[in-house]
Amino acid sequence: MQTKRLIFSGWFLFTSAFLFAQDINKIITEKEVERIERKLASDEMRGRKTFSPEIDSAAAFIAAEFKKIGLQTINNSGSYLQQFSLVKTKTLSTLTFLDGIELSPQNVAVSSNQIPLLIDENSGYETAFIKPGEKLNKEAFRLSQSGKNMIVFVDSSYAAEFSNLSFGKRAALRKNNSVVFLLTNQVPKKFSIDVKLENTEQHLSNVLGILPGKNKYATGDLQSDDIVVFSAHYDHIGVGKPVNGDSIYNGANDDASGTTAVMMLAKYFKELNNNDRTLVFVAFTAEEIGGYGSQYFSKQVNADGVVAMFNIEMIGTESKWGNNSAYITGYDKTDMGEILNQDLRFSGFTFYPDPYPDQQLFFRSDNATLALLGVPAHTISTSKMDSEPNYHKQSDSIETLNLKNMTEIIKAIAISSKSIVAGESTPSRVKTADLR
Repeated sequence: MQTKRLIFSGWFLFTSAFLFAQDINKIITEKEVERIERKLASDEMRGRKTFSPEIDSAAAFIAAEFKKIGLQTINNSGSYLQQFSLVKTKTLSTLTFLDGIELSPQNVAVSSNQIPLLIDENSGYETAFIKPGEKLNKEAFRLSQSGKNMIVFVDSSYAAEFSNLSFGKRAALRKNNSVVFLLTNQVPKKFSIDVKLENTEQHLSNVLGILPGKNKYATGDLQSDDIVVFSAHYDHIGVGKPVNGDSIYNGANDDASGTTAVMMLAKYFKELNNNDRTLVFVAFTAEEIGGYGSQYFSKQVNADGVVAMFNIEMIGTESKWGNNSAYITGYDKTDMGEILNQDLRFSGFTFYPDPYPDQQLFFRSDNATLALLGVPAHTISTSKMDSEPNYHKQSDSIETLNLKNMTEIIKAIAISSKSIVAGESTPSRVKTADLR
């Protein structure tokens, strides 16, 4: 009797695996991958630049695909567009005194939407310090997102990098707090900061669809306690100076490939329709100009309820290990990579740790904002960042992609997420203190 039960059990597992493979091969096909990729990376999309009419066209296409798949809209609103505003801030003037000594305007950077901005030592601002040896951009990003009014003293050893903190030259999410960065070794007893700004509001949209889960915690909205996010960014850098007659940065790999993957995964899981956890499929905007789409999303979702984030970035070319492989940024920060590889153990596909740690890729894509909130949020990629020939070039077109391998990578992501989607595995959280 025991022998028969074991034989039956083995037959059942084999049959289930076979049927699973059959389903995935019918749903995630190279033909469908190519159809979506060609649309997103077409010349008519003109590089999907943030704020352009073409990025609106791309958003409409993605939304139409989500509707065809049958995903739920945000809060059952009837729209897949998660709309928000950026405020383009132009710094008109700064006048700063530290203990009566004027600080050069080039040593002042402001992250604020308040017009005008008048601060002194009695304004109730908290103080913080960026000391030698820290990562300036990472620390500045973290502090600017703190939600607190702050004066940040930046050690003068960062003089060469400080100009990159010119927040007044780019857009930002509308916010009520102000953070002022001062490049100085002086910590004054008295100070006054007078900044005059000019703001212009601009509108953007993430594209988001939801597949409610089957468990009792899966409420089917962004405040659910059991969410798995699949994401990519659909913007790119638009049109530039012609090179050999080509002026369009199509962004086929960066990141039409990831966006295509998100859409294919949405189709796959909707057809399976057995997800225990709520699945959120999101195409982020404005990644190329500062990750503002993912920043806004992170403020609308219950971060404590997000159990995993699969952010997909540039999977259209082979990894350094060849086919049937990809890497995961921040692999050592949670056990999510181990869970994915465990689910892939019979597939012949392997996820490796990020081989380019010096490039800080974990903090350079849309996973970063949620990771900083403790979410096991990682980016999956194959891009050879030390030698990718078409990165941010007009040559990043569909002809440079390996669509067959890309299709297999999308299948591998689906298979690797199986136990997380089913509620059987829960990755460990990111220890945010270790990210500072």
